[in-house]
Amino acid sequence: MSELEVGAVVEGTVQRIVPYGAFIQLEGGRLGLVHISEIDRNYVKDVREHLREGDLVKAKVTAIKEDGKIDLSIKALQDPQPRLTRRRGTDPGFEQMLKRFMRQSEERQVDYKRSVEHKRK
Repeated sequence: MSELEVGAVVEGTVQRIVPYGAFIQLEGGRLGLVHISEIDRNYVKDVREHLREGDLVKAKVTAIKEDGKIDLSIKALQDPQPRLTRRRGTDPGFEQMLKRFMRQSEERQVDYKRSVEHKRK
C-alpha cells in the first residue's frame, strides 16, 4: 500500500461504530477514525443514523498523528452548503422586531395605566 498523506481521499469500510464516531478499515489493514463532528455538515446526534457497520465510505485524510492514528472526514468531501443571502426589505431583522415589540409594549402600558386611573376616579 502506498503511504497515506494528509489531504488524500481514501475509501474504506465502516468496521466499528462508537458514540464519538466510526472506525474505518482502510487498504492495507490500517484503521482511521471519522469523528462524529466530521460525518456530516449538519448536526449528528447519533452516528448510527448516518453510518452502519459494513458501509463503504469515501473520506479525506485530515491528520496523521505521530502515534500512527489517522483522522478522517466524510463531510470534507460533501458539497459546501450554499450561503444564505438576506434580501433587503423582506426580513425585518431582529432590531426592527425588537423596536416594534417595545413600541407595542409601551402602548399597552399606557392603555393599562389609563384604564387603572379611570377606575380610581
